[in-house]
Amino acid sequence: MAVRAITKAEVVDGCKIGVILSMGDQSSEAAFLRLVADHMAAEMRLRLGRVGAGWLFILADGSPHPPPDLTASVSTGKGSKPPPNVIFILGATEELVQPRRAPYVLQIYPDFSDFLGLDERTFWTGLVRNLGDSIYDEAALWDVVRKAARKPIDPLLPPPGSVSIDQMLAGARAKLQRVTPNQAYRELQANGAALGAPVILVDIRPQAQREKHGGIKGALCIERNVLEWRLDPRSDARLPVADRYDLVVIVVCQEGYTSSLAAYSLQQLGLLNATDIIGGYEAWRLAGLPVDTPEEVILASQGRDQRSLASRAGSVV
Repeated sequence: MAVRAITKAEVVDGCKIGVILSMGDQSSEAAFLRLVADHMAAEMRLRLGRVGAGWLFILADGSPHPPPDLTASVSTGKGSKPPPNVIFILGATEELVQPRRAPYVLQIYPDFSDFLGLDERTFWTGLVRNLGDSIYDEAALWDVVRKAARKPIDPLLPPPGSVSIDQMLAGARAKLQRVTPNQAYRELQANGAALGAPVILVDIRPQAQREKHGGIKGALCIERNVLEWRLDPRSDARLPVADRYDLVVIVVCQEGYTSSLAAYSLQQLGLLNATDIIGGYEAWRLAGLPVDTPEEVILASQGRDQRSLASRAGSVV
């Protein structure tokens, strides 16, 4: 196991890194992983110690926990907590191991239980609860070692691998078949006849922006912060219209920037026909297409508020 982990290790900023998430019998897994960790540390010192290269590995017990004690839960009102899992962090230097444990391991696992100790100041041992309960645990641990292995960066320079908002926007738009306001209007009028799937226009602007600038007649208003939950067919909070993955969602914002990122996010959910309007609401209005004036938007909002109050009053009665 140790040799395989070393062979499959990645290199980040000249530091060799790796993760072992073992899924054995929890009663014996900690002792087994300690043997693997000792062997791995000796092997890495032998391989890289002479050249002074860095290395950092995490070995963790991801053994499944037994089901909660339902008897204790009924009698005391509290369920028994699962036992913590052991985690080992070993590296070439104290700098790689010691300072990294708090900002990264505890960030991923806030229910960290205990710090057991250091061996030669480069071998860290601890206990973590809920480790192994999620299918994303191994990916989270890889994220820990990748971040911890990076060399200190200049705070005024972008970190390696990061992208600017312009690059992010260009990347999103490369995956969209963006439409002009007139094209969007024609698709809405045809009701998806040419595409063989329903078409909806979604205005993601906040209410204050719609009340200031106006709205689009017939648009479904879903503010950006809840968009994915309302349109993901797998979401418990989805709207009734979001019941199929071929739905054509045309997203509109004020000027056509936020809408591109939002449409790409919907594509990642599986709504591959999602796109947005070039130029946003401003382009739609300048094209002379149907809009609701700011006054109409405010009146409609007040009407919804009154209906909501009446509904709540009726439910109390």
